[in-house]
Amino acid sequence: MLMVIDIGNTNITVGIYKGDKLIGNYRLTTKMKRTSDEYGFMIMNFLTSSKVSYDQIKDVIISSVVPKIMHSFLNGIRKYMHKEPIVVGPGIKTGISVKAENPKAVGSDRIVDAAGAFYEYGGPCLVVDFGTMTTFDYVDEKGNFEFGVITLGIETGAQAMWSQAAKLPEIEIKKPKTILTKNTPTSMQAGLVYGYIGQSEYIIRKFQEELNVKMRVIATGGLGKIIYKNTDYIDVYDRDLTFKGLKHIYEKYNSSK
Repeated sequence: MLMVIDIGNTNITVGIYKGDKLIGNYRLTTKMKRTSDEYGFMIMNFLTSSKVSYDQIKDVIISSVVPKIMHSFLNGIRKYMHKEPIVVGPGIKTGISVKAENPKAVGSDRIVDAAGAFYEYGGPCLVVDFGTMTTFDYVDEKGNFEFGVITLGIETGAQAMWSQAAKLPEIEIKKPKTILTKNTPTSMQAGLVYGYIGQSEYIIRKFQEELNVKMRVIATGGLGKIIYKNTDYIDVYDRDLTFKGLKHIYEKYNSSK
């Protein structure tokens, strides 16, 4: 079995693969200081929930954009699972060639999503990840990571509204039935959701116009499903894209040893 872990700015997500089947999917908050023992206990609880023993896990592969927790997190894996985790970064073959001006500056999460999209759906493709930030990353037919756009995530935008404006309340992020709203909470919901639909469609359209190629658009990320359901510009919503990308990268890493 394989454990795949994505450490993002907002959440840490943990998946367990038995062959090609994802049998466990767990989430915990990133923005909380924890010890290696706390991380180890949580990982072991996830395994117990999936009825898996730690010695059934052959390997652990991790993608992280949060360096400050890595020391504790990796030590938790080592102490409780007796495994040396594989960390996606320089020197790990991903099958994706990053053509950015500074490839090392491209977050491993974006590379992992690009690998997931390319190997699951083929290229050219545009990968849209609705996370803490929303990213739009173009991968060509050869698996080259060519271009990317980064903008505020939906939840990040919502938090900015209610934290910076004293009279604006915290709201649930969902699409109102109409944009013709008459109260503050639904006005905020309309602005967020309709606004992000419009922004997403415009950026996707600009990629299509400027590259002048037919591309598949694949979305992922917790709130991506809301946008996907309300636009024809996104072809596929895959909530497990990052896990799939990590699994593909692990298979490439394993075959190259």
